[in-house]
Amino acid sequence: MSQSYTPPQDPLAILHADHEIVVVDKPAGLLSVPGRGEHLADCLLARVQAAFPEALLVHRLDRDTSGVMVFALTRPAQRNLGLQFERRRVRKSYVARVRGDLAETTGEVDLPLIVDWPNRPKQKVCHETGKPALTRWRVQRRSEGETRVKLMPLTGRSHQLRVHMAEIGHPILGDPFYAEGPARAHPRLMLHSEELRLHHPDGGAGATFRAPAPF
Repeated sequence: MSQSYTPPQDPLAILHADHEIVVVDKPAGLLSVPGRGEHLADCLLARVQAAFPEALLVHRLDRDTSGVMVFALTRPAQRNLGLQFERRRVRKSYVARVRGDLAETTGEVDLPLIVDWPNRPKQKVCHETGKPALTRWRVQRRSEGETRVKLMPLTGRSHQLRVHMAEIGHPILGDPFYAEGPARAHPRLMLHSEELRLHHPDGGAGATFRAPAPF
């Protein structure tokens, strides 16, 4: 990563900001949090903190994934949102372009995941030691050689959507880890966090934040 990390310099795309939270649209190719070493210091958290110095991390997206991320602006809000993610009260919807034609219109993938230690950060399916992981999907559009799908993870495992789609024979286009051949040859990972539904930490009212997929 150290040689190839050239994050995009898009201006910060703020979707919402109030006294407790700030919601942004993360560009693909930008780390959520800093990596090890000065060359990996540029990240979304640092950019958000440049505009909102009190901003605190709540969750992450993979470097190559774009889309909606929420940050807390107070410690109580961070705890509140953290519990919502932990207890699976946050509803996440992604858009992806995957290789091939999914035969069904809807479905789900229920395969336990664990880190593939010799090849980390890659993850793998393991029925003995893996942690439960469940993804629901729905076809949005089919075109020649690929399918556009809505992905709804009910758990939040690392690389969950990427591994699950690859395991059922439809890797996400542009995935440098789990796609092969022509499916890998795309300018970016075709995965975008389109919608986040949560309860606002101040009062608990439902709130939905969206950012349309750029592909």
